[in-house]
Amino acid sequence: MQGRENKKNNDLFFTCSLIEYIARKTKNKRSLVVNKLGKNNVAKIYDLADVYHSDNIETVSEDFINKASIAVGNFDNVSEAKYAVPSYWDIGKVYKRLVLGISKEKGISVVDAVFEAYNSFVSDKIDDYNSSFYYEAPQNILNAYTEGRIE
Repeated sequence: MQGRENKKNNDLFFTCSLIEYIARKTKNKRSLVVNKLGKNNVAKIYDLADVYHSDNIETVSEDFINKASIAVGNFDNVSEAKYAVPSYWDIGKVYKRLVLGISKEKGISVVDAVFEAYNSFVSDKIDDYNSSFYYEAPQNILNAYTEGRIE
């Protein structure tokens, strides 16, 4: 462990932030981006995050957008936001915590948990920047996921 957190947790943070960056850039739902990237690309991003992190995120995102043939969509939660928009790093942190919780709860790999998180109803709630859900306590977001509902 170097710094404030485990290196692989930091790699996951970058992975989730890059997914968010790509989704905003291509105006797609996060689930579509993850599914288009596929497990091999998500695993590659996660495994090589320390390398990708040292490069320009614009360049890295373009490479994966092209590699996965992610077309421009019409989901633009950033322009629809009525309040301050969280950064892609902020949302990356939210997803990182959710993914780690799912991985631990279900006893599955982090990469599998990425797909669980982004393909759940919770992802739509996190991506609604007009609600306050994305800045709920990490345990509350995980509880919503595991219980299948928001209280």
